Amino acid sequence: MTNKRKLKKAINKICNDLFAECIAYSLYNGKHDNENVDTILASIININSDFVKRISHPEPGMKPKSYYKKILNDFDKSIYEVIDNICNLG
Repeated sequence: MTNKRKLKKAINKICNDLFAECIAYSLYNGKHDNENVDTILASIININSDFVKRISHPEPGMKPKSYYKKILNDFDKSIYEVIDNICNLG
């Protein structure tokens, strides 16, 4: 398992890249659906803050290895949902 700092940096980098990708897609796509784009951007920000908080404050009573595996699995699911939403903008 990596340390918390590296895990937080990886989550921030992924969320920043997705945020930039969503903005670029909305700008270069011919359609302007600002409501959906704003919703996706807000969900990316919420995902970022939620998972960084979950890393900083682990649940008591759970083994650290299983806790961080659960966080990574949940993060992957959330990111794939956001990617699907970005792809469905067009």
